[in-house]
Amino acid sequence: MIKTLIVDDSPLVRSILRDFLEEDGNFEIIGEAVDGEDGIQKILSLNPDLVTLDIQMPKKNGLEVIEEVMKKTYVPIVVITSLDTAKTAYEAALRGAVEFFPKDTFSASISPEKKQIIFETLKRISGTKIQKKAVIEDQIKAVQPEKRCINAVVIAASTGGPKALSNFFSLLPGDFSVPIIIVQHNSSGFDRSFAEWLSACTTLNVKLAEEGEIPKAGNVYIAKTDLHLMIKGDERNFHLAYNDGGPEINQKPAADVLFRTAAGSLKETLISIVLTGMGSDGALGTIKIKEKGGITIAQDEESSLIYGMPKAAAETGCVDIVLPLDKIPCKLLELTQP
Repeated sequence: MIKTLIVDDSPLVRSILRDFLEEDGNFEIIGEAVDGEDGIQKILSLNPDLVTLDIQMPKKNGLEVIEEVMKKTYVPIVVITSLDTAKTAYEAALRGAVEFFPKDTFSASISPEKKQIIFETLKRISGTKIQKKAVIEDQIKAVQPEKRCINAVVIAASTGGPKALSNFFSLLPGDFSVPIIIVQHNSSGFDRSFAEWLSACTTLNVKLAEEGEIPKAGNVYIAKTDLHLMIKGDERNFHLAYNDGGPEINQKPAADVLFRTAAGSLKETLISIVLTGMGSDGALGTIKIKEKGGITIAQDEESSLIYGMPKAAAETGCVDIVLPLDKIPCKLLELTQP
């Protein structure tokens, strides 16, 4: 059983979350906290496997709770927030929150499929408390691909992605010479808030990708929620496009769609990066990029919050470079310099 603590000043929200979690049968609610100070005290005394945390609370807000708790111990924290605090949810990720969901996700209208995805996500997240990561030297590889013109970089990220991407972009210069296109799994619907928040972490221009847009150097393009982002055209003339097809590996947007279409359009002028996240999205796309002559990179296990997507990509045998997160920007600059 996953020992779970619910921290929220609303009795109604606590009741909804309790009913939701207990329905699965794998979550044991070991307590509820009614404000931030109560939350800190119960997190430290009850030692839960998982915490759901509100942001706007009396006495101490959610950000203050995360900061105080993380100074003393590590516990997987999932922020449950409202849309008007979306940007604050990403600030929570910087402080150590693992994932977040909008409060209206847990309404009676939630589909069984969505419910199951959330249950599986929470189970994986709770496992980060006891996960032991070991670096095996021969797993870390960094080949030097042949120099060539690079037209675009595509990135896949999921759980742990906001914090990883903020760190990644803080290490890239504002005059980076290649457009970057990102699929960050975002079931919250906070895509615009994510783009606005990420823009504060970099001097590059961060925006939501628009239909028909031509990617330009100095820009970072974020896939919108619930649409598959694609690249169409060829290496001399390519643009962004969306399709409204079904989910792939339970994801929409799916990195595999972006990677696959980018590989077909840009071939050897493409670099792909798979960052932290659950599942295997990006692995099949990595194969396609390798087949078309592109350069493929994956984050290493030690620096990944969830070593699911990077591991799946690496296990295809089609990843050229495996590096810690903080080493990837330097390698990217090396690969894209004329």
